[in-house]
Amino acid sequence: MDVKIERALLSVSDKAGILDFARHLHEMDVELLSTGGTAKAIREAGIPVKDVSEFTGFPEMLNGRVKTLTPQVHAGILYMRDNEDHVKTMMDHGLGQIDLVCVNLYPFEETIAMEGVTLAEAIEQIDIGGPTMIRSAAKNMKFVTVVTDPADYARVIGEMKANNGATTEAFRFVLGQKVYARAAEYNAAIATYLAGQVADQNLSKPFVKAYSDGTELRYGENAHQKAWLYKDAESRESTIAQTEVLHGKEMSYNNYVDGDGALEAVKDLSGKPGVSVIKHTNPCGYATGETLAEAFEAAWAGDPISAFGSVIAVTKQVDLATAQCLDGRFIEAIIAPGYAEDALDHLMKKKNLRILKLKKPMGKALPQRMVKQVNGGLLVQDVDTEILESWSVPTKAPFDESKKELALFGIAAAKHTKSNAIVLVQEYKPGQFRVLGMGAGQPNRVDALKKLSVSKAVENLKTENPDISDEEIQQVIGECVFVSEAFFPFADSIDAASEMGAKFIVQPGGSIRDDEVIDACNKYGIAMAMTNMRHFKH
Repeated sequence: MDVKIERALLSVSDKAGILDFARHLHEMDVELLSTGGTAKAIREAGIPVKDVSEFTGFPEMLNGRVKTLTPQVHAGILYMRDNEDHVKTMMDHGLGQIDLVCVNLYPFEETIAMEGVTLAEAIEQIDIGGPTMIRSAAKNMKFVTVVTDPADYARVIGEMKANNGATTEAFRFVLGQKVYARAAEYNAAIATYLAGQVADQNLSKPFVKAYSDGTELRYGENAHQKAWLYKDAESRESTIAQTEVLHGKEMSYNNYVDGDGALEAVKDLSGKPGVSVIKHTNPCGYATGETLAEAFEAAWAGDPISAFGSVIAVTKQVDLATAQCLDGRFIEAIIAPGYAEDALDHLMKKKNLRILKLKKPMGKALPQRMVKQVNGGLLVQDVDTEILESWSVPTKAPFDESKKELALFGIAAAKHTKSNAIVLVQEYKPGQFRVLGMGAGQPNRVDALKKLSVSKAVENLKTENPDISDEEIQQVIGECVFVSEAFFPFADSIDAASEMGAKFIVQPGGSIRDDEVIDACNKYGIAMAMTNMRHFKH
């Protein structure tokens, strides 16, 4: 049924658009009730408004903590217009109906995001009356219109104009269901924040997250699966979900998954020109360079075949030289902090290329929790934001100090590669690094090393220089660093590495057979560093 709006209660923290909304309601002969700062703003705009305290007969009290928590307000919202007992009760007590509730909540999320906010300041921004009113209105959405999002003000006015001052039940339902999503999101922020305040007390800590406004994607991993993207409004860093799509086809589920892998990998190269080329979440290309274009070419050379149809992320604004690197190459998407105007014009000539721009600055990943769904539950863990815990060299052969920066680059590459993983990294010019060969996702580390990473490195070297000799290849590989994301369980990996020409190896250590692995390195004259930090990625 249609319900004409005769009385509206407006009480908002975010006052964007509220005066125009109030003015339109007044022009349609709607009586306006309001509280505190909202009433003051409406009144100063010359729009008639009645204080809620006048409507209820009770003043605001306890420094404004109690304003709308009264029977007059909640009876006016909750009573069923088609229930004779409800109508009689309202008449017996002289209570009036409220047909529209417009409330947005105290800015709790914005408050806790501020630097140096205290617990007392955060608690003061926990809204009580607002959530109670919008939940009441949504429960009675059969009769009451509830508005929590300023973006809906124009929709409400349009609905009323189309229906002689009324709203339809279908429209009220659409607005009402948004209330519970917003309330869940708000409560989740409060629960998570407060749980963080007792994190040092070894108490059981709830993990509460709520996501609203999901966007349906074309399909999931496969065409027969449906998929949605939900954005975390509390995210404090650059993320794939919080990007602006400037051009190209609609993003797919797989594009977002690979885009996440590309962006999170390249964050570890922040501060310098860096590029990650991701295919099925693995960095088939990963490099730094003196320029972004140089880094792009070095990354692409890591596996040109796999790079076809990849997703790429970069650390710097894309210039024209970098944009031209894509000529004749097919990629699904590119993600960057920004684009020079001529570079964007050049890239937009590629009809199907998705061009994504970060909404927040490029930087290292911040500490937070990550979630993986398993059937029947969730796995929650801290994001892996570190590279190493320590650096020790237990082998007789010293680990050349000039190789350490290359090794750290290799650890970052291995960290973002599916386990079991071995990556070969090369200093292809002074101070600039690339993945020369990568073996990912293998059931055993020997295959990752011998059958994949080294063979790929040899293939890449021969592609770049068809005349290169086996001796020259061995020389190049001997200058590379072999990086394992987890410990070597047996010395067989060292046997294979030596056979392939390894001279420098980095691994976390921690195996019960570390001594055997060290002995094998000593046997072959290999320098091995241990970092005491594993980077499994399943």
